[in-house]
Amino acid sequence: MRIVFCGVGALGSSAAMLCRNLDATLGFVDFDRVESKNLASQAFVKPSVGKNKAEALKLQLSNFHGIKAEAFGVRLTDDNVATLLDKADLVVDCFDNQKSRLLVSGFCRAKPTPLVHAALAADGSFGLVRWDARFVADPEDHEGQATCEGGEHLPLIGLLTATLARSIQDFVKSATERDFMVSLSGVIET
Repeated sequence: MRIVFCGVGALGSSAAMLCRNLDATLGFVDFDRVESKNLASQAFVKPSVGKNKAEALKLQLSNFHGIKAEAFGVRLTDDNVATLLDKADLVVDCFDNQKSRLLVSGFCRAKPTPLVHAALAADGSFGLVRWDARFVADPEDHEGQATCEGGEHLPLIGLLTATLARSIQDFVKSATERDFMVSLSGVIET
């Protein structure tokens, strides 16, 4: 099985680390670079600062856990979405913007390829794990909105990424697609 994580920031990097035990090839798509401010809420280590996030995560999995992964340090676009996602058996959307989410969703629906989304409210009040058939990209989403990179939402990020990883594990094991709403009050299957 080949699982491709689209976006390996706070949600994607942490969920990928929790999926390292799966009998699957993990792939990471992210054009961004690791910054010092990312270390508070993302699964990167200090020596990764300045490196591409996809490459840094691939190196960490290899160096710390002996896991081989694929890294694509590019921005996902209309021109490369098919090349990057065509051979995926499962796509995991951890992007933080509506445009990228819609691009991934459109490709996966047309193919069809199973797709699970993870999203965290910018104010840290809740998060969602939702399979594509039941996911709607937030119309309030806008470029430059607040993100969770400062580390103030670590407990919720931890709950959300653990829930996402479990949802991925359930899919790999039995093709089960379960949706969840996550808050600091708990995890509710929806």
